[in-house]
Amino acid sequence: MERLEMFCYQCSQTVKGDGCTHLGVCGKQPVVARLQDNLIFSIKGISAYAYHARELGATDPEVDAFFSEGIYSTLTNVNFDAESFVKLALESGKINLKVMKLLKDAHIKAYGEPEPTEVQTGTRKGKGILVTGHGLKALEELLKQTEGTGINVYTHSEMLPAHGYPGLKKYKHLVGNLGRAWYDQKKLFSEYPVAILATSNCVLIPKEEYKDRIFTTGSARLPEVKHIEGYDFSALIEKAKSLPDLEEKEGDVVLTTGFSKSVVLSLAGKIKSLVEAGKIKHFLLVGGCDAPTRKDEYYREFVKLLPRDTVVLTLACGKFRINDLDMGDIEGIPRLIDLGQCNDAIVAVDIAVALSELFGVEVNDLPLTLVLMWMEQKAVSILWSLLSLGIKGIYLGPIVPAWVNQDILNVLVEQYDMKIIGDPQEDIKNILG
Repeated sequence: MERLEMFCYQCSQTVKGDGCTHLGVCGKQPVVARLQDNLIFSIKGISAYAYHARELGATDPEVDAFFSEGIYSTLTNVNFDAESFVKLALESGKINLKVMKLLKDAHIKAYGEPEPTEVQTGTRKGKGILVTGHGLKALEELLKQTEGTGINVYTHSEMLPAHGYPGLKKYKHLVGNLGRAWYDQKKLFSEYPVAILATSNCVLIPKEEYKDRIFTTGSARLPEVKHIEGYDFSALIEKAKSLPDLEEKEGDVVLTTGFSKSVVLSLAGKIKSLVEAGKIKHFLLVGGCDAPTRKDEYYREFVKLLPRDTVVLTLACGKFRINDLDMGDIEGIPRLIDLGQCNDAIVAVDIAVALSELFGVEVNDLPLTLVLMWMEQKAVSILWSLLSLGIKGIYLGPIVPAWVNQDILNVLVEQYDMKIIGDPQEDIKNILG
């Protein structure tokens, strides 16, 4: 296909497609433009968390100011300096820490501190509504409006952690979780005759089988799908009432979620004694943004191969690779701990900092390794949050971020000891060796 002619502001001439190597409309200077893409992705992630925090009345002027600075820097012919984009990326990581804390505090203020909760994965007899996305505010409003109607409400994917919040699980018709990560929705939504509410990103173009019974709200939009402005879910509820009843069916597994920072840190003394006794040898954070590729099967195999003296923390939709595994416990300490949604990476950070203080060592000297699943957008902002804290030795995969070229990868490897996942057995050997 012939490339379009475009004007390059640095060349001051019209060229074909990628016909120059400068930063302009026409082409992409190898490092600067990729770092620009990285920053835009990071800002997208930050804005998602800021949006949900604002839904609950929580804002921060420093966060708002960064949006204008960051986006403006990526305008064509504004900034050609690669080093400044690295600094902006690290700054985006710091801002994302601030906004994740803002959102976490808003969730706790609204719904209480999460607590370990078992979640059923089967169906109850009766009408149903399935909620996907990340919007806890939308879920709360739906639960209020469906109370006493006989309609059961189910969560999907990143909504699973809602079951851990006292202010949400008090609704007895919030009955369980259906499906797994975001990408199973076309099959899942076709299978269950329920009304569906999409509250945020990670929603796919619907199939004909359920197009007439899926609704969007908040930032989510789908073609030829009814969008609900605000929180009046009467049309969604009426659709649910018009659909056939679900049958009573027991789920294949019971999932556990709701391990908040306070819950984990209440076990700090016991954790310390088990570590000192050699009964817990290593902690691993295994989670992140999952993708429907065979390469992502690595993470399940990785966790299954871990020795029994390890503890796994997990979060985001990547948890569904492993959260059905029966990993048991180490003298009362669960070996698999679900911290929540992707924005709950702040909980993992707080736990790591608390453990470093408990053992009197730097975070990078803890027996703790991060093994992160990779997809763009929110994952970018979280990655830079970790790098802004100086965390090193992160395992990442199954592919490198799209904005990374060899020059950028060299910097990540040399300055942050970043590693791309390989063979799970070899990686475990390297981590635990």
